Amino acid sequence: MKQLIYLDNAATTRTAPEVVEAMLPYLSEHYGNPSSIYSLGTESKKAVNGVREIIAESLGAANNEIYFTAGGTESDNWAIKATAEAYAQKGKHIITSAIEHHAVLHTCEYLEKRGFEVTYVGVDENGILKLDELERAIRPDTILISVMFANNEIGTIQPIQEIGRIAKEHGILFHTDAVQAYGRLPIDVDEYQIDMLSASAHKLNGPKGVGFLYIRKGLKTRSFIHGGAQERSRRAGTENVPGIVGLGAAVRRAFAGMKESTEKELELRDHLIRRIEEEVPYCRLNGDRTRRLPNNVNFSFRFVEGESLLIMLDMRGICASSGSACTSGSLDPSHVLLAIGLPHEIAHGSLRLTLSGETTKEELDITVEAIKEIVARLRDMSPLYEDFIKKQK
Repeated sequence: MKQLIYLDNAATTRTAPEVVEAMLPYLSEHYGNPSSIYSLGTESKKAVNGVREIIAESLGAANNEIYFTAGGTESDNWAIKATAEAYAQKGKHIITSAIEHHAVLHTCEYLEKRGFEVTYVGVDENGILKLDELERAIRPDTILISVMFANNEIGTIQPIQEIGRIAKEHGILFHTDAVQAYGRLPIDVDEYQIDMLSASAHKLNGPKGVGFLYIRKGLKTRSFIHGGAQERSRRAGTENVPGIVGLGAAVRRAFAGMKESTEKELELRDHLIRRIEEEVPYCRLNGDRTRRLPNNVNFSFRFVEGESLLIMLDMRGICASSGSACTSGSLDPSHVLLAIGLPHEIAHGSLRLTLSGETTKEELDITVEAIKEIVARLRDMSPLYEDFIKKQK
């Protein structure tokens, strides 16, 4: 069996053994419904509330400000749609960025079809939001600013504290999609003046299908799913107790080892970037060089089709991506890479490599050698590259 090198941790992460171990009793022994009043159910309710406390503490929030969801996409939908509905009488203008995850962008498009106006603020060549453009976009009827904490494709970390300050000064609610950042970066909702925050368990070695939405106390955000009285009547449906327990174990694990993991990932990330830049000609690092997630590497290779590169890496047992896992199969180039100014032909040749605490230097060196060989092979088949080389001579 060929060696598997997994470098797509922005898409999902391996569920940690201790997370699985924590979940197992709630799939068999402690299977009661948390809404039940007998002891089997109250055991489940106690576990759910315990996880709520763990998450609240990690954000500097209160327990009753944490609501469990099915993941980041649901959390984003809830934050944006419910805010739009609740504050529609105040205004129907929303501001977001041009490089948001599609969970935000498609939700905004949905609202545009229903009478809301959305301004998509641009970013600079490194993917950092243009704060001056953000301030100019604010109107008397602006009710929400939604900007991701860190980009899922190029890893750029946004100036969240400044965005929170601007929103607060203008009396506008501020939501951040922190799916890529939560568990990797320290986040305090009061310090950053965040009103709503989305996160997902499977990005930090937890199970798929569970996440949470932080909603600051006092917001009149509406219920998202109607039915029972779960999640303080804001999100009906029997809680995913094993998933929530797994989320709690993953959060505890991530925050306990954050400093160590960050140091290791930064060292490996910079090693990978350095080797690719030095050994693969005509490549471009996408995203800010230093203001980026510690585990994110994103390159564009000229005269190379990204899909072919991914397939050939996969044949060698290397898992990578060209961008968001939610857009796999799309023939269009990344909207993020276009937003930072890359032309279509270069954006098509992108490769995202995202590391974990388990990634080794040996794996990265094997990956670099594979990239060098594959890129050279693909360029040998490219008439555009041949013409380019002739012109250089």
